[in-house]
Amino acid sequence: MTDHFSPALAFPPELLLRAQGVRLAIFDVDGVLTDGGLYFSGEGEALKRFNTLDGHGLKLLARAGITPAVISGRDSPALRNRLTALGVTHLRLGTEDKLPAAAALMAELSLDWSQTAAMGDDWPDLPVMQRVAFACAPPNAHAEALALAHHVTALRGGEGAAREFCDLLLVASGHYRALLQPYLAPKEGA
Repeated sequence: MTDHFSPALAFPPELLLRAQGVRLAIFDVDGVLTDGGLYFSGEGEALKRFNTLDGHGLKLLARAGITPAVISGRDSPALRNRLTALGVTHLRLGTEDKLPAAAALMAELSLDWSQTAAMGDDWPDLPVMQRVAFACAPPNAHAEALALAHHVTALRGGEGAAREFCDLLLVASGHYRALLQPYLAPKEGA
């Protein structure tokens, strides 16, 4: 017997329609997957704080057949370790010129701009955000990124914003409910 439930999340239909055909989701790191702050150790090593909600969202995208990818101006062993732990294999790190990096990812996956979404927060993200089918930004993004975004998340970068973006893509793709179901306990008597 199937347990019937209604997910707690709801997004406006026009956003879901815009995001419906997405098969590639590109994420910036600083300000999107992190809070944008840079912490430095006594040895000068840059440290970043990642949110586990965001990480689980990237894993869920992959399970739904939406490829998560990261394009970032920075590169570090800590970042690579985190992305490896999440199973994110499509990376372009240490590049400020994100447009050719995004085009190369799409070519690698035989996809185009109409099948791509992106989440960014600052000027280097704008060329990609302008071209994708669905652009998203956290509320702490720069004004220009906010102006290009089809959706601005309720949560800030590094605090669950990327998960909100993932959830929206999962709902739009029709996979959210099926992915959530195994996490819900059956009702008593069922």
